[in-house]
Amino acid sequence: MASNPPAAPILFDRALLGVRLARAQREGAATFLLDRTAEDMVDRLQAVSRSFTAAADVWTPGAGLVEALHGRVGSVETVAFTDSESLALLPESLDLAVSALAFQFVNDLPGVLAQIRRALKPDGLLLAAMLGGDTLTELRQSFAAAEAECEGGASPRVAPFADLRDIGALLQRAGFALPVTDVDRVVVRYASAFALMQDLRRMGATNVLRERRHTPTRRATMLRMAEIYGERFADPDGRIRATFDIVWLSGWAPHESQPKPLKPGSAKASLEAAVKGSKR
Repeated sequence: MASNPPAAPILFDRALLGVRLARAQREGAATFLLDRTAEDMVDRLQAVSRSFTAAADVWTPGAGLVEALHGRVGSVETVAFTDSESLALLPESLDLAVSALAFQFVNDLPGVLAQIRRALKPDGLLLAAMLGGDTLTELRQSFAAAEAECEGGASPRVAPFADLRDIGALLQRAGFALPVTDVDRVVVRYASAFALMQDLRRMGATNVLRERRHTPTRRATMLRMAEIYGERFADPDGRIRATFDIVWLSGWAPHESQPKPLKPGSAKASLEAAVKGSKR
C-alpha cells in the first residue's frame, strides 16, 4: 500500500504574515523591489511570442503587478492572500499564472506549484519571482554574531531562502515542462541597519518564522548588531549594503507541441564522429 507523502514543515506563521502585510499597507508600503519585479515581469512576458487571455496573480502584495499587466494580458484574476495555502483555481482555467515576491513565505511550495500546474491549460505558463539565494545574508550574519556575543546563542531571525537548483527541482517535481530559473541580484544601500529594518517592516517582510524569539530583543543586542553590520558590510562612505536575490522561475504546463528531449540512443550522429570532424 502506497504511503502518503510527509507533510511539509510549518516554518512560517502565515496568519502573522497577513497582519504584517496589512500593517505595511497602512503605514505606506516600500514597493521598490515590487516595482522592479513588476517591470521585469512585463518585459519577460513581452519576450514570449504568444498572447494570454486568462491569468491569475497569486498573492503578490499590493496591486502594482496587476496594474503593470493591464492591457498586456486579457484579464487577471487576483488570488488574495489568506492564511491557507489552498488556491481556489479551477482545473485548466488559466493560460498564465504570475506571482511576485510572495512564494518565499510559503510552507508547502511544492504543493502550491502543483496547484498552479493543475490550474493551467496545456501550454499555459507560470512566471514568478521570489526572494531567495543570499537575500539579507548581511543581516543574518550580523544578528547571529551579536546574539552570540550578547546572549550566548542565536535565534532564528531571517527566513531560510531557497536557491536556484532547489527551485528548478521543485518545478520539475510539480510537473512543469521546460523549467527555467535565474536570479536578479539587487544590492540596496542604507544609512544604517535600522533603516534597512524599517524598510523590511514597510514591505511586510519582518520575521514571521514560527520558531522566532517571542520576547523583545535586548537593546544592547540590537545596538551590537548594527555595529557589527557597519563593521563588516559598509562601503567607504559609511552606508551599509543589503543583498536581495530575486529568483525568477518559469515553467509550462505540458503540451504535445513543446520540444521533447531525445530518447537515449536516438541521435543521428555519434559524439566521436563530431569530434573527429571538428579536427579536420
